[in-house]
Amino acid sequence: MIDLYTAATPNGHKISIALEEMGLEYTLHRIDLSSGEQKTPEFLALNPNGRIPAIVDRDNENLAIFESGAILIYLAEKTGMLMPDDVRGRMDVMQWLMFQMSGIGPMQGQAHVFFRYFPEKIQAVIDRYQNETKRLYTVLDRQLKNKDYLAGAGRGEYSIADIANWTWVRSYDWAGVDIDDLPHLKAWIDRIAARPAAEKGINTPPPIGGSKTAEAGKKIIVT
Repeated sequence: MIDLYTAATPNGHKISIALEEMGLEYTLHRIDLSSGEQKTPEFLALNPNGRIPAIVDRDNENLAIFESGAILIYLAEKTGMLMPDDVRGRMDVMQWLMFQMSGIGPMQGQAHVFFRYFPEKIQAVIDRYQNETKRLYTVLDRQLKNKDYLAGAGRGEYSIADIANWTWVRSYDWAGVDIDDLPHLKAWIDRIAARPAAEKGINTPPPIGGSKTAEAGKKIIVT
């Protein structure tokens, strides 16, 4: 049993999607970011950085893990899923995972802030983050030109790298970035959106104020 501490953000959705893809049983603990629940002593004991997501693996001596990339790697190694066994394939997945962690996430995150939320509209700053986000999207589009997924030989193989990048890139419009000239990226977004686990995971947790949910075969508790 995995305890998942999360909220409805791109980084949080990475883990809910991965858990759904892997068929792992988990208990969902929704963290209310607006009330600062992620800064409580109880949560800081799981993640000293005070950010979601975090997990506790009850089947592995209550092992607590934070940072979405580290959690994805752990779950892939735990299940033997969404990560190749060979060194070349593993490194292919890892480099595209790190591409998201070091590039897409930070740049698009700042595009969200300055385009949508910052009280003062500083156009030079907005342009800087939107342009860099678009540049990174273009890198993905080139990689996907002859591939269904980011990593792997041939048409590519769905992996944690796709999950990590997709949860961010799917909200390109919220960052104010146009992708009409990136057809391979658009097709990849739609391809992953059609996966049942992605559809379920992107809606986990439900919005604040939603009702408790329980589904056959999965124990899901919103707390």
